Order: sequence, then structure tokens, then C-alpha cells
Amino acid sequence: MKQNIRRLWLMVCVAFSLFALSACTAAEDSSENLDEVLSDVLCTATEEILKSYTGLSAEEIDEQEAIALKQKDNVSAGLFAAWKGVREDTGAFVEVLSSRAFATDDGYECIVSANFAERKVEFKAFYEDGSMGMPVPTSFSFTPEYSTGEKLAKAGMNTVMGMGTVFLVLIFISLIISCFKFINTFENRARKAAPAAPAPAPAPVAAVEEEELSDDLELVAVITAAIAAYDNTSADGLVVRSIKRASGAKWKRA
Repeated sequence: MKQNIRRLWLMVCVAFSLFALSACTAAEDSSENLDEVLSDVLCTATEEILKSYTGLSAEEIDEQEAIALKQKDNVSAGLFAAWKGVREDTGAFVEVLSSRAFATDDGYECIVSANFAERKVEFKAFYEDGSMGMPVPTSFSFTPEYSTGEKLAKAGMNTVMGMGTVFLVLIFISLIISCFKFINTFENRARKAAPAAPAPAPAPVAAVEEEELSDDLELVAVITAAIAAYDNTSADGLVVRSIKRASGAKWKRA
């Protein structure tokens, strides 16, 4: 396969060299059409590339793509990847219907319209001037022609898939939100089931119970008589309203 491609590009180089020696140059303005000789060379080369690559089996395509990737041949790898993406929709190659080449701002472009088993396909090849002034391919693309019904079916399928994905996400979010109440119930049950921590014991407060001694009549009488004797007065004018026990230190000093 690689030898066939090299032979094909060798033919292109020879044809382009002959074209250059004959002093037939392309138009200076990129918007003008190419010279007939250069146009024929590009169209022939593009048609041969289309026939060679689309004639490979699925196993050969995978093998050649792996080789191209290993050799870092991104142009060939991109062509294999593009063909694999449309191969099932187009079927096998049948014939070339038409081809045309023209100059662009970046180089050259060749468009080949071909018939495949399932549908028509537009194959585009883009070229740029190489180091020797000869066109070198930079990229390729396949554009199958789908019917209106097929386009509507694909658009409908994409719409259904997009809306279905959105609704599934919304349903999932709703389920998560609805689970919050169960989480709250579970937390409340867990709190009730957990044993309550014992309340801390209150700090002991020294209660000073004031002993009321004013009801002790004998003690009142004795204290009244002592005060009256001390003041050298009569006990009739003294009224004891309250008697409180003094601290031990004061009693000792007394």
C-alpha cells in the first residue's frame, strides 16, 4: 500500500515538473482558476487517492492507520479516520462522477464527486506548495449526501437524546432532594436512640442555716437580765427581737 502511494506521488511530481518546465504557471490571483495542466494533475492524484484508500478492507484500514500514527503521518492518519467515520453510511466505492481543482488563499483544493453503493460522496483534498514547489496534501474530508428524510431522522434522534438526557438528570436530582426528608428522620431517630448524657451535678453550696434563737424564752430572759445588769437599768424597757449565734472566734475572745 505504501509503495502504491509513493508511486502515485512520484507520478504527480513528474507531471508537475513537466508542467513547470513548460513555463505554464498558475494564476497569480488565488481566486482565478488553475491552469488546465495543473488542474488535471491535482484531480488525477486526488481520484487515485480516493480509489486506493476506499478500496481497503476494515482490517487493512486499522493496520494502515496504526502505521501512520506510529510514523507520525498525521495527514494519512486523518484520512483513514475520516473514511472510517463514513464508511458504514456510504458503502463501497463505485465510480467517480466529476472532479475539479482550484487555487485558494492557502494553496489548492480539489473536490471529487463520487458514487458509492449507498449514496453520493463529496471528497475534498487540500494541498499546499512544498519545499520543491510541488503541491503536498495537508488534509482530506468526506461529505456524504443524505436525503431530507435521513437528515430529519438524525435531527429528531439528536433532539430526543438531548431532551432525554436532560430529563434523566432532572429526575435524578429530584430523587436526591426527596431523600433529604428520610435523612432528617434517620438523624432524629438516631438522636432519640442515643442515651442521654447525665446532667452535671450542681456544685455544692454551703448552706448557712441561720438558727433562730429568739423563741428560746429562757435564753431571752437570761440575756435580757445580763444586759440590764450591765447597763444598770431595769429589764422592763428591754425587748429582745432577734438572737443570732456569733462566730466561734468572737465567742473565744469574749
